[in-house]
Amino acid sequence: MMITSTNPMVYTNPVVYTDFPDPDIIRVGDVYYMATTTMHFTPGCDILRSYDLVHWEFIAHALNIVADTPEERLECEGANAYGRGMWAPSLRYHRGTWYVLFAANDTHTSYLLTADDPCGPWRKRELDGFYHDSGLFFDDDDRAYVVYGQSTLRITELNPELSGPMPGGLDRVIAQDDPQADLGYEGSHLYKHDGRYYVFTCHFPQGKGKTEACLIAESLDGAFEAREIIDDDLSFHGYGVAQGGMVDTPDGDWYAFMMQDRGGVGRVPTLMPMRFGEDGFPVIGENGKVPHSVSVPAASCAEPVAPINGSEFIARHNAEGGVDANCLQPYWQFNHITHDEYWSLTERPGAFRLHSGRISSNLNHAWNTLTQRTMGPVTVAEVTVDASTLHDGDFAGLAAFQGCYSYIALTRRNGRTMLTVQYKPVNDDSIFSDDDWDSPAVTDAEIMADADCMRLRAVYDFTDCKDEVTFFYRDADMPESEWRPLGTAHRMVFKMDHFTGCRIGLFLYSTKETGGIADFYDFAYSTPNTKEGGR
Repeated sequence: MMITSTNPMVYTNPVVYTDFPDPDIIRVGDVYYMATTTMHFTPGCDILRSYDLVHWEFIAHALNIVADTPEERLECEGANAYGRGMWAPSLRYHRGTWYVLFAANDTHTSYLLTADDPCGPWRKRELDGFYHDSGLFFDDDDRAYVVYGQSTLRITELNPELSGPMPGGLDRVIAQDDPQADLGYEGSHLYKHDGRYYVFTCHFPQGKGKTEACLIAESLDGAFEAREIIDDDLSFHGYGVAQGGMVDTPDGDWYAFMMQDRGGVGRVPTLMPMRFGEDGFPVIGENGKVPHSVSVPAASCAEPVAPINGSEFIARHNAEGGVDANCLQPYWQFNHITHDEYWSLTERPGAFRLHSGRISSNLNHAWNTLTQRTMGPVTVAEVTVDASTLHDGDFAGLAAFQGCYSYIALTRRNGRTMLTVQYKPVNDDSIFSDDDWDSPAVTDAEIMADADCMRLRAVYDFTDCKDEVTFFYRDADMPESEWRPLGTAHRMVFKMDHFTGCRIGLFLYSTKETGGIADFYDFAYSTPNTKEGGR
């Protein structure tokens, strides 16, 4: 879409109703940039651009892979990087260079990504030390610092090369959260405004939901005073709005941006006006409450803003009009590191092809599962699956991809093509994983397929935390035929096993022998109009 507003526009929170966890937003000139967590998905570390703080587009994946390990490559049953990988990026621009600092909990290493252009290419290197949920900061004298920690917050000065701590430099604890807190301070970002230093951080005070605190000091070696600045759930099931920071507009207006847990869809960005009180502390929204609607400044963009979700596989064609191999649209990401010999955009024109390259007990271990974020309140995904070259024991289909996954798939059994709905049961409503990565999926419903090529459909409904997915099918050669449901509705539950919102997943895995092939084509992504707001 084109951004050409000359007057402020009003939008509904969450302004981006999809899973962009741990957002960090900065402004450079008239343009805003955001980095977000991507966990175990590749390519990772999404970098997005906006002209109005509401409409965002991908401009880069700053990270190809975290580390080439068996866990990141899904090479061993029971070994994976789910819920780990690339966490909580800190995005900064300083004297012509772009920086992203993040930590990976599977490698227990902090990484610094740098670029001369936010569109890339990006370079990666390791830092000495491990900085959990870190916030990178450059002071007016060009000295660099990092704020980090969980419950106990520290500030450490970095050396000029940004390779590790500065010998003899500042290294101190600035805050210790209440030991009785359900979850202590984390997700911190450091800023400077009017000579004061601000640390935005979130936590779960004992017996309460998630809140945002701000710590202020007159100097980095001075005392930091803490205050709660957001304690609000947008009237949404007690899910607190917290973890983020602040950004100003070219005209000097200030906004706070925070994520909010929204159940199965994941953690979504919210936006709210902000001002500074007489004592310097931020005052958020309307009397400290996050507004349901937010006015954003006028903005213009000469080029259309690309969508953050979509139906196309291919991002670009080469000079001869053919497909650039492996060039997917940026809204697609793979589950874990790809095994490139087992997927293709070129072997069958117009299709995304998967080859079976390993035996897997279930969807968790499938190589090259291709994913895309769902969007609230409702997302509909459709795809045609050609299963004519599956082998016995193969499954190829369309998933609600999360820890407690469910899917509709074509499978081959004793030479016959079957259509099945399967799932991993939800054992409880907690956010904690059951650590069962290997058990086979449970069958909900199964019928003989009408043909080897079927059109599959999934409706992901997040309306008011309904968090259910339902599956449908029809003959691929009869586009006017009625959609027929298969199986029951399945819950989409946000848990810390994946630690991400539910995604659309296109997959193939084999339980008996390798060598099968599945083709996916005519993918369609839509978000039907509903009463619940958000982009």
